[in-house]
Amino acid sequence: MRQQRIFGRCRKRRNPRTTHSNHDYPIAPNLLQDRAPAQAIDEVWRTDITYVPTDEGWLSMSAMMDAYSRRIVGWACSSTLATGLCLEALRRALQNRRPPAGLIHHSDRGVQYASREYRQALVNAGLTQSMSRKANCYDNAMIESFWSTLESAARKHFKTRAEARLAAFDFIECFYNPHRRHSSIGGVSPVAFETLNN
Repeated sequence: MRQQRIFGRCRKRRNPRTTHSNHDYPIAPNLLQDRAPAQAIDEVWRTDITYVPTDEGWLSMSAMMDAYSRRIVGWACSSTLATGLCLEALRRALQNRRPPAGLIHHSDRGVQYASREYRQALVNAGLTQSMSRKANCYDNAMIESFWSTLESAARKHFKTRAEARLAAFDFIECFYNPHRRHSSIGGVSPVAFETLNN
């Protein structure tokens, strides 16, 4: 299946900064640093934020990926990078998956993930928080690779945030999860891999 082309680059606007790690909130330890790769569904989730340019301004996106299957288990869009964006992606992931207590939730050190509200949401859900090392994008390379896939599909100009949000839905739910093949999971899609290993 040919990869869809949906998201475009914006060269005229200054790109927003998604990770604000200079804050006074607690930093969780990196629980994945010396850990073997995930061996089961809903054992480790990785999350991150990106943005999409539109004529109305930036559309911010947050996504949650299952590290075992590479499936995007929850995602959300907003006109801002506020913590509510990440909370909504988390809420959707929890609603979709209902993971067991102890699942490792890994992110960068961004203020959204370190905030009291977000940390409390993880505690309420029974999830264990993990954060990347300072200024080390490789610690969360798996979800960064997803954003690269999304952006490399990217050639379309969006007039509105609603149009970009619809394109994100089409990319994630209609292409990436059910059809995007990954060599790291045997050359099948995330949905197929979970079906085979569930």
